Amino acid sequence: MQTTTQESSTANDSVMTDSSTSLQHNVSEAEWQMRVDLAACYRLIASYGWDDLVFTHISARVPSTENEFLINPYGLLFEEITASNLIKVNQDGEKVSPSEFDVNPAGFTIHSAVHQARDDAHCVLHLHTSDGVAVSIQEQGLLPISQQSLLPLSNLAYHDYEGIALNPEEKVRLVADLGAANFMFLRNHGLLTCASTVADAFLAMYIMQKSCEIQIKAQSGGHALTAIPAQILAGIQAASKQVTKEANGDIAWPALLRKLRRTDPSFEQ
Repeated sequence: MQTTTQESSTANDSVMTDSSTSLQHNVSEAEWQMRVDLAACYRLIASYGWDDLVFTHISARVPSTENEFLINPYGLLFEEITASNLIKVNQDGEKVSPSEFDVNPAGFTIHSAVHQARDDAHCVLHLHTSDGVAVSIQEQGLLPISQQSLLPLSNLAYHDYEGIALNPEEKVRLVADLGAANFMFLRNHGLLTCASTVADAFLAMYIMQKSCEIQIKAQSGGHALTAIPAQILAGIQAASKQVTKEANGDIAWPALLRKLRRTDPSFEQ
């Protein structure tokens, strides 16, 4: 048993980037901060149980570049992502920095499309949560039945399912459907949020996912649902800025980082 534990520990050490191989002093300060934030986002998704083994992705534009992005190594669990083992790729998903891991081509088709079309989309977050997929399947999509649903509904888009995202031609249709929205349901597939910061993209996904969880639970009760009046929906964006003190995702992000550092600070390596 002791040998098995040691072997497991050694295997984990070979996958998880340790402090001796940190990229911190080999990249710009801005890129390192983006790496830390993106790695933190992966860990948070795992901690909430929203990951899907090694599938789905979160990508972030490398600061001061137009066509370089950070994304997860294909084959690592989200709980294994660190600032240093994130892969830097170009707009075509090709590696521009050394890594023993590949990039999921289907995943980056979606992300590259959004990054290319939206200058403000510095972070793109895509998940396959059970409740998110369940709502994406419903013909009416997200319903205005909870306070949590209102923010996504004020800025929401839908994209019909076209199969596994390997067809470059789908990019045109996906970004046309997304438009200027920051929340999207990929029909029969999952959820997507995009934002100017990792913190904003995470908070958007947290709220979107929570609204899906509530909808599925409400529908399971077997009774008629009460919709929120349209005039309330119309004023939700202004109200949300008051609630977050216009800090958006940053209202919760520092606390989330503190939580990660208490439980497992290795994301910063």
